[in-house]
Amino acid sequence: MDEWWDLVDAAGVPMGGTFRRGDAGWPGGAFHLVVTMCVYRADGTVLLTQRAPTKEFAFGWEFPGGSAFAGETGPAAACRELLEETNVTVEPEVLRRVGRFIEETALVDLFVVQEPSGSAVRADPAEVMDSRWVSLSEVIALRQSGVMAEPWGPRLDALWPAAMASILAAAGSRRRTSR
Repeated sequence: MDEWWDLVDAAGVPMGGTFRRGDAGWPGGAFHLVVTMCVYRADGTVLLTQRAPTKEFAFGWEFPGGSAFAGETGPAAACRELLEETNVTVEPEVLRRVGRFIEETALVDLFVVQEPSGSAVRADPAEVMDSRWVSLSEVIALRQSGVMAEPWGPRLDALWPAAMASILAAAGSRRRTSR
């Protein structure tokens, strides 16, 4: 299946064109949207997935995600990618975007969302070879040990503090309302 992406400028504004993944001749000054999901549990752990051996950056750990298709919003793409890779279903309106990281040809949006009750992670073996729930500090340790998929080093450096703050704030508000 061909994968088509909307071309956007550095601010994420559509440029009125599309590009087919894998084609030569990426247009200068253009970007495409990449989305990623940090799913967290009430206990503060987050879901990481390990890339399948057939994928680029094989065996690297990451948050579930991928490229938005042409015509797809960031939140919709994030929900689709999470479902495809882990079989976890969330609705776009419950996502919180915590930041954007700019790469050479991609704008990477990181969303956080609490794990829906009753969900069970079932990894798609074509995409994901393993998954696990890890503590917030373990994400940092994995980043420092070099086992995260290569693109995740700079992404985590830029986006992880905001993601942690969002998760901790949500946990704090749950504790206050449960008293």
